[in-house]
Amino acid sequence: MTTEVPTKTQITVASVLPVQDAAEPLERGDGKQRKGLWQSRLIRVASVAAAVGLWQLLTVNNVRAGLRFDTLPTVTEIIAEFGKHLGSHQYYLDVAQSLIRIVTGFGLAAVVGVLAGIGLGRSRLLADVFGPLTELARPIPAIALVPVAILMFPSDESGMVFITFTASVFPVLVSTRHAVRALPTVWEDAVRTLGASRVGVLVRVVFPGILPGVFSGLSVGMGVAWICLISAEMISGRLGVGYRTWQAYTIVDYPAVFVGMITIGILGFGTSGIVELAGRRITRWLPREVSE
Repeated sequence: MTTEVPTKTQITVASVLPVQDAAEPLERGDGKQRKGLWQSRLIRVASVAAAVGLWQLLTVNNVRAGLRFDTLPTVTEIIAEFGKHLGSHQYYLDVAQSLIRIVTGFGLAAVVGVLAGIGLGRSRLLADVFGPLTELARPIPAIALVPVAILMFPSDESGMVFITFTASVFPVLVSTRHAVRALPTVWEDAVRTLGASRVGVLVRVVFPGILPGVFSGLSVGMGVAWICLISAEMISGRLGVGYRTWQAYTIVDYPAVFVGMITIGILGFGTSGIVELAGRRITRWLPREVSE
């Protein structure tokens, strides 16, 4: 009895055919996913456009239905004022000043919050010494520390950075601490069995394992940082978007007030998006939920 040995050509063709058959459903799935993504984007744009159109309709017709829309500027007035601001050097100076404060304060908070969260999560001694102090300070609103910042720091700029840092450090710290405590102990035991040192455990197990929790805290911290920074700029600032928005309110320039509000929203949206994008890139090894 003789056995036929498949030739090289036969092996190649047989191995290619199943791959081609399997690729077709994948291509269809990718097409559906892209279509769903574009639909989602269109819905989001349409929702914003609908809100803007409703605002224009209510303000142009001076509607009073519980809320006094007749006292608010129209969309066209806000757009015209926005155009004036975009042509002003002062506008870009205020935006840059606020961004510098956010980047400095939030960057310090990210480093301190992650390191402190890891320490509190892994060391019982550190948790016993600094844990109660952290829980006592955490409920205090950062904006309530403005008088303390004025007294402690020699310049308004350092006080603004301190307020931003205080606002964003606690969300990062708490998320990191919870992420460390939620790590399965079997991961660390397995690495130690293979001979890893304490530093090796941190590098190979702790840091990769807590990244999703860390970036959740960073996203929350960024939003809180903007809230407290703008409030601090309104109270004791000399430059910045918050300061300029409050100045517009004091001189009853309501279109300029809304320009400031829109600018704050755009800056917050952009910086939060950068944090989220960085988190997705760094944790791309995580499984993602695919929408149908």
